[in-house]
Amino acid sequence: MKWLGGMSPLQFFRATRAATVTAFSTASSNATLPTALWVAENDLHLPPHVSRFVLTIGATANQNGTALFEGVTVLFLAQFYGVELALGQQVMVVVVCILGGIGTAGVPGGSLPVIAMILGMIGVPVEGIGMILGIDRFLDMCRTTLNVTGDLAAAVVVSRGER
Repeated sequence: MKWLGGMSPLQFFRATRAATVTAFSTASSNATLPTALWVAENDLHLPPHVSRFVLTIGATANQNGTALFEGVTVLFLAQFYGVELALGQQVMVVVVCILGGIGTAGVPGGSLPVIAMILGMIGVPVEGIGMILGIDRFLDMCRTTLNVTGDLAAAVVVSRGER
């Protein structure tokens, strides 16, 4: 944040509190978008043309937390069921998780169908997803907070390049 965005990380996190609390409580990047836009323009003082472009694309295409969660969950379930993944399969999981992070819906639980698809691709029983359903809501709240914070950070960096 300091090097690429030219903003103090402490100042950034103070200014983005409303968006991160909304993201955590709704677990939806799409539901947080209006708050994130307001924060970007009023608290971070970013140009509207930058914040509106970056945040709207980021709400659906920049879901870092979702991609990380999908990969970790798939690897956990593969280990749980004793499925050995070759290096090529692991690379395939990483690629699909990155693409899944781009294409996953920004709604609560939107990553679960992608995880089920990946599990089916690598031969892990899909019903293993039931083990994570009990804690998925809390994890989804944390993922969404990471996604929204990352989108706001990207908006700050792009905004600095526009000046």
